[in-house]
Amino acid sequence: MIATADYDLLTTAAGLVDRSARGKLVVRGAEAADFLQGQVTNDVERLSPGEGCYAAILTHKGKFRTDMRILRTDDGFWIDTEPIGLVPARWTVETYAIGRAVEHEDVTERMVILSLVGPAARDALDAAPPATEHAHVSGEHGRYVATHLGVDVICEADDAAGVRETLGVPEVDEAVAECLRIESGRPRLGYDMDGDTIPQEAGVNERAVDFEKGCYVGQETVARLHWRGKPNRHLRGLRLSEEVERGTELRLGEKPVGRVGSVSVSPLHGPIALALVRREAGPGDELAAGDEGATATVVDPPFVSG
Repeated sequence: MIATADYDLLTTAAGLVDRSARGKLVVRGAEAADFLQGQVTNDVERLSPGEGCYAAILTHKGKFRTDMRILRTDDGFWIDTEPIGLVPARWTVETYAIGRAVEHEDVTERMVILSLVGPAARDALDAAPPATEHAHVSGEHGRYVATHLGVDVICEADDAAGVRETLGVPEVDEAVAECLRIESGRPRLGYDMDGDTIPQEAGVNERAVDFEKGCYVGQETVARLHWRGKPNRHLRGLRLSEEVERGTELRLGEKPVGRVGSVSVSPLHGPIALALVRREAGPGDELAAGDEGATATVVDPPFVSG
């Protein structure tokens, strides 16, 4: 159950969520931009220092190996991923950058990410990044990165305690921020998409894929589906009759059409979830959720009142 007071804090002021468990890599070298351009779905060569993007590394069949945030810095690139995405991200650099002017460093343990979530997130900072998502600036406490829900502060682990104290932003449980993520309709690797998911199915093409850039691993499948095909599944929102477990089977009539992904009980919307649902089940359809009588009404994310 989400604490209403914490939810109100994140929707009216700001709270701090520790996301230091994310995997973190730094990639440098004269050929770093060209190397990453051939591996990820988005256009990193167009980025200037202080800019960033969301991207993915795919299999040759166009399915997720990991997604990531990429920031261009003065001397290279910062990459952070879900914890489960660190191994494939690091393996990609270690395997395919051999013989190239590319260096990498795993800084997962050395660096922390403190997410300031809420409309007042910028008020705690000595310098604010541009409002564009992934834009970033250097400040007194580290690197400040604009997110869709606030600002991330990236700093040295040794400095984290002092940064927390100086910021003075109350810490909240990650589940509250997860509720806001679900409400906004953003899928999460390992929860709503996995190694069997194509970016278009997860609804992230607009954010993660550049269709004008050159070749990258998995491009053919992603481009063909975008221009000439229809995905078998779509990311949908679910308004639930009651809270159910992640992984609960969804059925349209007697036909299985998906499984529940991220789930939360929102103080504003009640029980909600995200799910990859087969295209036969569209917005407005009512699905059975499990075998205990729970139902799920399909909606297009993000969730809105009413």
